[in-house]
Amino acid sequence: MQKPASTDHPVHNLIRERWSPRAFSPKSIPHDILRSLFEAARWAPSSNNEQPWAFIVATQEDPASHAKMLSTLAQTNQAWAKQAPVLAMAVSKLAFTRNGNANRNAFYDTGAAVAYLTTEATARGLFVHQMAGFDRVKVVESFSIPGGWEPIAAFVIGYPGEPDSLLDRPLRERELAPRSRKPLSEIVMSGGWGNPALFLSA
Repeated sequence: MQKPASTDHPVHNLIRERWSPRAFSPKSIPHDILRSLFEAARWAPSSNNEQPWAFIVATQEDPASHAKMLSTLAQTNQAWAKQAPVLAMAVSKLAFTRNGNANRNAFYDTGAAVAYLTTEATARGLFVHQMAGFDRVKVVESFSIPGGWEPIAAFVIGYPGEPDSLLDRPLRERELAPRSRKPLSEIVMSGGWGNPALFLSA
């Protein structure tokens, strides 16, 4: 299923075509493609080139690992994510390696890495759905995440499925609903908070 964004201004098709479905096909993702997705994440920018990210990945080819990752998700996410062939967790290192100081940009940089991965996935006909609904403590314990690292987002990767595969009616309705975003005038400012940037009205 395709659901391109109805943008107010021209953007690249990879931006228009990216969205976060819940209906996924169980079709496996070839290993070479998975390597390319995480290679894209590897080349994201980061503060002082710290690269404060790591990923725990569970594919359906390893049912025990896939089930363990699935069990860390909120029940509402488990209901649809179980179909996806790849479950993953983005983890951030909270301090700089070189001096041990807190890295206040760690989450920001890890998000950029996932955004790079998501763009590469979109270019290959895949979709990524990111989730905040997971049990942080269970993730740390289940995957032996060391101190100083924090799981910050779960995500699934897969090929699009059919909306009818979503048995929960509200989820199915959300899958089919139009996409929307705040207008630029609410989020792009200049001169002071709440003042829309002048170029928006040019």
